[in-house]
Amino acid sequence: MTNTSPGSAAVRVLIIGAGFAGLGLAIRLKQAGIDDFLILEKAGDVGGCWRENRYPGAACDVPSHLYSFSFEPKADWSRKFAPQAEILDYARHCADKYGLRERIRFHCEVSAAGFDEAAGEWRVTCANGEELRAQSLVCALGQLSRPLIPHLPGIERFKGRAFHSAQWDAEAPLEGSRVAVVGTGASAIQFVPQIAPKVAELLLFQRSAAYVIPKPDRPYADWERHLKARLPWLQRLDRGLKYVQHEARALAFTVFPPLMKVMRLSFHRHLRRGIPDAGLRARLEPDYPLGCKRILISNDYYPALARSNVKLVDTGIREVTEDAIVTRDGQRHPVDTLIYGTGFAATEFLAPMRVQGLGGRELNQAWKDGAEAYKGISVSGFPNLFILYGPNTNLGHSSIIYMLESQFPYVLACLQRIRREGLKYLDVKPQVQQRFNQHLQHELGHTIWERGCNSWYKTASGRNTVNWPGFTFRYRQLTRQPEFADYDCIR
Repeated sequence: MTNTSPGSAAVRVLIIGAGFAGLGLAIRLKQAGIDDFLILEKAGDVGGCWRENRYPGAACDVPSHLYSFSFEPKADWSRKFAPQAEILDYARHCADKYGLRERIRFHCEVSAAGFDEAAGEWRVTCANGEELRAQSLVCALGQLSRPLIPHLPGIERFKGRAFHSAQWDAEAPLEGSRVAVVGTGASAIQFVPQIAPKVAELLLFQRSAAYVIPKPDRPYADWERHLKARLPWLQRLDRGLKYVQHEARALAFTVFPPLMKVMRLSFHRHLRRGIPDAGLRARLEPDYPLGCKRILISNDYYPALARSNVKLVDTGIREVTEDAIVTRDGQRHPVDTLIYGTGFAATEFLAPMRVQGLGGRELNQAWKDGAEAYKGISVSGFPNLFILYGPNTNLGHSSIIYMLESQFPYVLACLQRIRREGLKYLDVKPQVQQRFNQHLQHELGHTIWERGCNSWYKTASGRNTVNWPGFTFRYRQLTRQPEFADYDCIR
């Protein structure tokens, strides 16, 4: 493990986060001959959200061969959609194969970062008080790193166990107990079917119904894995076909939303097959257009809700008592354990870090009306700061790994330009960032996400700061290489 003292020389690149973004960029840095970098990771292992989310049934909703680095293919995925443990093992494999662990400082959470204009350096302060210096700072925190836990009135009185799905309590005695699940998002639809057969009663508190469609998942046969290992081009072909298949969905999300009506047929067929009771089906019918919120995929969620020991509660929560949840209609629901399936604070980028740029300007002040960046990577007034999986780079139809691999060469080219020309810093011009985001928000106005629903894609004011409003190949084209005329290049 690398040891850096406060008085040591500045590293060339400091990366915050050892998930797929941080690991992938670090690999690309090493391949480009840049070894002067350090990764800071608040936890004790790599893997990001795949390390944190260990709840039963955790798995990816993007096909395995698409949710992996193109430069590090894996032929022996067990299933078409990989489970959490397997994805975490893949991240660990990447860290080990490319010798990244010696460049990672574990148990090192960043609390603040400030840019020293005179020195052209970032001063990064860790939670333990240690200060590090870097010419360039890369934030690879991801959008799904901070669990969102709603405040339920009276929760402090609750005597049972309460935890978020991303902070799963493996010691919680669920067998034969009464469990309340608050939320029906992407995590809940995975763990609810896993725990429903074990508990005495499961109360699922639903604020709004989700669209759930079939998951085309199955185990890979031994012969398929062996064939892809022997013939790598077959895996590349498989990845390419899956990319095209998923990319086609962007037509419905961003170009011609009425196409979503075709996908609604699949949803209704799936709902009818899984839920025999017409009354329950009606309560599971969303009141917003398909795609406006995240579309979920599962083959066992609806059958789980049809179980006799599972009860859907769609009345709002009024309060929590010592041993029950009371809904707004006054009904008391006794529970032993409460599990939050309420997702993440996706629009609060880089929080809770305090980031200061030129002139001491606070990033949270610059983003008071919602986070924005140039191409999701650079923020004006914050030189030599590069964000991976930043504002408006999330997807509703394909793999974020593809977006990350589009960002890596862009960031690398900026780092090389700084070194090659002896620049003190690069700072994207404010008018360039403004024009880019005005156009981006205009494009978002035509997407399915603006068809009358609130979602985790949006800020409280209704601005979508999360999703990319188009095709991923268009984003790759935009990030193929930096236009340095868009930046102030300061020597």
